[in-house]
Order: sequence, then C-alpha cells, then structure tokens
Amino acid sequence: MIDTAPWWLALILPVVVLALVWAVEVADSVLRARIADARATGAVSAPLQSATLLVGQQRRRTLAADTLLWRSGGLALLIAAVLAAALVPIGTSVVVDSSVSLVWFNTLEVVAWAAVWLAGWGANSAYSLVGAYRFVAQGLAYELPHMFALICAAVGAGSLRITDIVAEQDDLWFAVIMPVAFAVYLLSVPAMSFSPPFATATGGDIAGGVFAEVSGVDRLVLVVGRRALFVAAAAMAVPLFLGGGAGPWLPGWLWSLIKTLAVLAVLIWMGRRWPAIRMSRYMEVAWVVLLPLILLQALVVSIVMVR
Repeated sequence: MIDTAPWWLALILPVVVLALVWAVEVADSVLRARIADARATGAVSAPLQSATLLVGQQRRRTLAADTLLWRSGGLALLIAAVLAAALVPIGTSVVVDSSVSLVWFNTLEVVAWAAVWLAGWGANSAYSLVGAYRFVAQGLAYELPHMFALICAAVGAGSLRITDIVAEQDDLWFAVIMPVAFAVYLLSVPAMSFSPPFATATGGDIAGGVFAEVSGVDRLVLVVGRRALFVAAAAMAVPLFLGGGAGPWLPGWLWSLIKTLAVLAVLIWMGRRWPAIRMSRYMEVAWVVLLPLILLQALVVSIVMVR
C-alpha cells in the first residue's frame, strides 16, 4: 500500500534529485574518460567545480534577445523536472498522488518541450533556434511511441494512477509482461531530456544549439534542469515497469533507489556507447518500426486484460 509522503519528504525531494544529478554527471565523466582511454581523476569533484565556475561567470547577452523568455526557459525545465520527480513513488510513499498522475507526468514532458523552445527562441540566435527546432523534431519522433508505452502500463493496471500501476505488479513486473513497452520507454528517456545519443539539439555542429548562447547561472539552471528531467524520467521507469519498491529483505525506498540507479547506469552506458542519432533517421525508425510494435504490444495487453 502506497501512502502520501510525509511533509519532510517533499522538502528533501529537490536535494535527492540534485544528488542523483551529481551522481549521473560523475558516472558520465568516468565513462567518457574510459572510452577515451584517459584517467578519470577528479571526476567526483568535476561537477561541483563546473557549477561553481558557472555561478561566478558573467551572463552572456545577445542582440535583441527576449530576455524574459530566454531566462525562464531553464527555470521552467527545472521546475517541470522536479514536479515529475514528485510523482514517482519512493518505496511506500509518494509526494504527489492523483487519480490521473500518469497524465500529469506526460503533461510535464510537454512543459519541458516549451521550456527548451523558449531557451532556443529567446536568445535570438541562429544556432540556438536550430537547436530548439531539432528538439521539437525529436519530440515528434519519440512522443507517440512513448505515449503508447505509458498507455500499456495504464491498461495493464486498469488505472491512470501511478501507485495503482505499482500495486498491480505484486506478482510480475510489467517489464516482463510488456517488454516492448519497457524498451520504448527507456529509449524515450534520453530523447525527452535531449541527452546522448539523442543530443543533437545541443550538437557541436551548431555550436551547442540551445546551449550556444547561455552562460553563467542561466547555463547552470538549464544544464541541471536537463539532467534532472533525465533522472526523473529514468526513476519513473521503476514504478511503471519494475515493480516500484517491491523486493526482498531491503526497505522499499532502498529498492526504489537501487532500481533507479540501475536504469540510470544502463541509459548512461547506452548514451556513451551509441553514436549520435540524427532526428530524420530516428523519426523514420520511430514511426515505421517502434510505433507498429508498440501498437501491437498495446493490443496484446488489452486482450489479456479483457480476459
């Protein structure tokens, strides 16, 4: 049984998200160093050092920029990520619960779309705008298969409440029952957070894309928001497909953390081992391959649930 979390859990949630963001940055730095056959010295402290430098860095200004839109993009992305994390059950508790919490999670992804678009548009820079358009194209590629993956979990539980989806997996995880939906969801996590291998919105060929003109605190907020969305989306895979905090011997919150770290490890490894994926190619694969597969998965789940 999952209950509403105590007030103190809501207060420490941003701290937990930031700690996981730091862990992701450290793991990513170590993996990059190993792939390049370089030493990973200082990987643990590197994220903190980068954050400190950005705090003290002067904000960049561009000609005729829409400052309000530009500055608010990163903040909106960070807020959407933290709110998405608040919907993730932690063991037997959840900060924000609702009868349609799965819909709210999907809605926050749309907020992230708007936030990245504002960051790219508001700078009044060609490279930033191209990065924003790339992210919109990426959204068109991943969102429909992603939505059907969420629908599969909802149909499997007969509810749009995430806590009900967790309760329905007492006997068998949805990752086993609906593996295609689980795989599609995992692919959508780096896509929605424009992380490798789906990081063309911040590609080097466009001078960093949506990151091209941001600096100082603005860049720090945007980077943390991006990573926080990555963490929140990866954590959501645990209640949707991996049984939430269910597990032997250990407390539920610890199982939730262990499963989240496992999902993050897989996604970070995938991001650094796979080459960057062009949006035109990913859109073709998503609409021609992934969409029919996930529709077939939804049909099978629906038939089984009706029986």
